[in-house]
Amino acid sequence: MFQRILARFFPRDMAVDLGTANTLVFVPGQGIVLNEPSIVAVHTRDRSVLAVGAQAKAMLGRAPGSIEVIRPLRHGVIADYNTTEKMLNHFIRHAHRARSAVHPRVVISVPSGITQVERRAVQESAMQAGARRVYLVSEPVAAAVGAGMPISDPGANMVVDIGGGTTEVAVISLSGIVHSTSLRLGGDDMNDAIALHVRKSHGLLIGERRSEEIKIQLGSAFPLDEPLTMEVRGRNLIEGIPQTITVTDEEVRHALEP
Repeated sequence: MFQRILARFFPRDMAVDLGTANTLVFVPGQGIVLNEPSIVAVHTRDRSVLAVGAQAKAMLGRAPGSIEVIRPLRHGVIADYNTTEKMLNHFIRHAHRARSAVHPRVVISVPSGITQVERRAVQESAMQAGARRVYLVSEPVAAAVGAGMPISDPGANMVVDIGGGTTEVAVISLSGIVHSTSLRLGGDDMNDAIALHVRKSHGLLIGERRSEEIKIQLGSAFPLDEPLTMEVRGRNLIEGIPQTITVTDEEVRHALEP
């Protein structure tokens, strides 16, 4: 009974990793309580939300004309403000199950290279989604703390954080970023490169979900000890009929090399 009263009037704070590909929510004492794709499915007629997260991702490439599947974040920043607000609202409410009279404080990780306008957009989206206070932390700093690096020491700590839409490279010392670079390049671009390679080399059209599966199963930076292969099914661009091909780790490595 006492715990329910505390949960109602003194809600737990939470941390949100608002990523281009996935959004994670962490609650102290509980760990990661939510890990969902940053995707929203809406009705094209009235823009009402039909599905969020994994349910919306399952609709990618399969939705009819009356449903639009949206990735509201591009390259680590908000591309669709209204949809991002709805997505954040859904995730925060899902993570904060108790109906509380007081809204939680939220910490959100953001790319180190975003502008003040983009920072304000993230803060306002979280506030509209139900946060009482919003604090922003740079992704390289959050990654370094999570990895247990001694960032408070007077020495250089280098972090490379590869996300879905951005890659963060930073040198951290004395709990601050000495130098950082934010590249608008990440896992989504790898998916696109694989899909392009399959289309050019095999004349096969595959979707975003399939190219991501190929990346996860076969992707590598160096030759593997044991070669890997994977059967991939798509649409033949010449004949227009379904076709199955075999893709190797070597050609995926070649596609990702640039």
